[in-house]
Amino acid sequence: MSTIEVTSPFDGRVVGSVPFSTVEQVQQAIDTAYDKFLDVDNWIPKYKRVEILENLMKIMSSQVEELTILCASEGGKPYIDSKVEIQRAINGIKIAIEQIGLQEGQEIAMGHTASSANRIAYTMKEPIGVVAAISAFNHPFNLAVHQVIPAIAVGCPVIIRPATQTPMSALKLVELLKEAGLPDGWAQAVVCDRVGGELLVTSPKTAFFTFIGSGPVGWYLNSKASAGTRSALEHGGVAPVIVEPDADIESMIPDLVKGGFYHAGQVCVSVQRIFVHESIADTVASKIAEKASKLVVGDQLDPKTEVGPLINHNEVNRVEEWVNDAVAKGGKILTGGKRISDSCFEPTVIVNPSDDAIISQKEIFGPVVCVYSYKTFDEAIKRANQLDVSFQAAVFTKNLDTALKAVKRLNATAVMVNDHTAFRVDWMPFGGAKTSGLGLGGIPDSMREMQNQKMMVIKSPVL
Repeated sequence: MSTIEVTSPFDGRVVGSVPFSTVEQVQQAIDTAYDKFLDVDNWIPKYKRVEILENLMKIMSSQVEELTILCASEGGKPYIDSKVEIQRAINGIKIAIEQIGLQEGQEIAMGHTASSANRIAYTMKEPIGVVAAISAFNHPFNLAVHQVIPAIAVGCPVIIRPATQTPMSALKLVELLKEAGLPDGWAQAVVCDRVGGELLVTSPKTAFFTFIGSGPVGWYLNSKASAGTRSALEHGGVAPVIVEPDADIESMIPDLVKGGFYHAGQVCVSVQRIFVHESIADTVASKIAEKASKLVVGDQLDPKTEVGPLINHNEVNRVEEWVNDAVAKGGKILTGGKRISDSCFEPTVIVNPSDDAIISQKEIFGPVVCVYSYKTFDEAIKRANQLDVSFQAAVFTKNLDTALKAVKRLNATAVMVNDHTAFRVDWMPFGGAKTSGLGLGGIPDSMREMQNQKMMVIKSPVL
């Protein structure tokens, strides 16, 4: 088996190497997982799954520092945020353990018609089958937890194909699961090319695939999936925020800056388009720019770093092109606007780029936020809704009626009131609609998606 080197996004130094699977080896992994699923008599019982996941929590809790450095080294997320990612991952396993006892069936009423007399019926949950997980680079450990752990919790064999830029976290998770007592073949990680990844999704032996990544790739894979394969797609958004004149500006600014520049903006629900009423637009924009200009940019392993590198040099080039396009189309840069190096870009605030600028239409996935002024609330809603994406949005106001109106009218799967769009906890439903995705993530919802419902009906003359 060949190997590939994994490098740091900041300085290109090699941080590890991993096996690279051929298409034949991917097929072997699918066959192994499918054989595990077909062997119904040897499915892992619930109590054993609980034991394994509890062991995994203990192991990870004893290795927080090592896992933080691993995650930060390959992904580029600052050390302080990578540590939070590992802590969230551990808590995500705890959520899955708790959910094992809550994912249950129900009694189906019988006997109230002549045709259903002398019967009782119950539904129960069963694992759907082999789960294929295609993961993304931006949260390499926690995304792996969100895709792998729900599968194990409900009893599905799972194969994860991590992003080739950040494969070590997913491989480590599978390694730790084995250390925690998971039998061979129930969780596998394959680092492979797109042909191998497509095979995972299109194989008739795959019952469910979970995808986190770009919209075009996700929708393409969804179109190629075998008949009957269930899917959950998580793509990006171009998250809108509406700021009304009565918003608490001072408390709002840190939230917007965090939501816009966390992980250098490489977050699918990162704050990107901020629509601010014209009466306070200049004030809000200048305050965001002032705080953004003070963010510490650099090596993700430096505990002082607040904004790390982009995942690769091509992304820096792309962000620079989009910023230049925004300026050419009327945008005014209040802070940033330039690359710091081949791997880092300045936290950037742009005011009023035109609606036809690339940055006004597509997800930047970089450390750039735009502030647009508006005259009326209806105008702000219309502009926020003008794209074909629908993920998380936000509104800042002290007026309850205004907040509820925004919640009702914004094209979004979640609307944050007086908080930034990137807010997330791991037990909440999380997913996009329209071009932003299909189905729901979050530990409990993923577990529900990865199960089938089976009904038992018992007929007896004594009932």
